[in-house]
Amino acid sequence: MAKAKGKAKQMKGKMKEATGKATGDRSQEAEGRAEEISGQAQEAAQKPADRAKRTGR
Repeated sequence: MAKAKGKAKQMKGKMKEATGKATGDRSQEAEGRAEEISGQAQEAAQKPADRAKRTGR
């Protein structure tokens, strides 16, 4: 579940970043990039938990 939320956050960030680039709004572009990175971190944090579930630990 957290992995899916991380992916969704990444997509939202990419859209926000693209909108910022298109409109020349550097603040929105940076905010979108930060949100994308946050989603990547959220997804990465879930990977060890997923591995533990698969191995039964």
